[in-house]
Amino acid sequence: MDIMPVVRDINRIDEFNTAMFTIGYESKGENGIFGRRYFQKGEDNRTHHVHIYELENPGVERHLAFRDYLRVHPDGAKKYGDLKEELSQRFPYEIESYISGKDQLALEIERKAVARYRSLSAYINSLMGAIFQ
Repeated sequence: MDIMPVVRDINRIDEFNTAMFTIGYESKGENGIFGRRYFQKGEDNRTHHVHIYELENPGVERHLAFRDYLRVHPDGAKKYGDLKEELSQRFPYEIESYISGKDQLALEIERKAVARYRSLSAYINSLMGAIFQ
């Protein structure tokens, strides 16, 4: 399960590391993505992932676009899910290999997703402009 809170000040999140640990989450800091705070739960099973971003971070758009794209493209969601399942079986204790294995497909989906998201946002903004002129 992926959860993405968006906050005003990302640096304040570090104050909650102990509280998150108390409820079973391990703090991973930025974990390779500048400006993010990442927590995971479930040790090797990694059942819950919390990606926290500051309001204007481009990671917010990227994550929402990816999620929305998979919701309306079930074939892409299945392909991505099947690949993640295969990789989790092949690399149960090698997170770097798991991530590397899904990277190409994830980037391909992300490229399409962000283009779709921006196109829809531009369309909605133009409609809103026309309505409120």
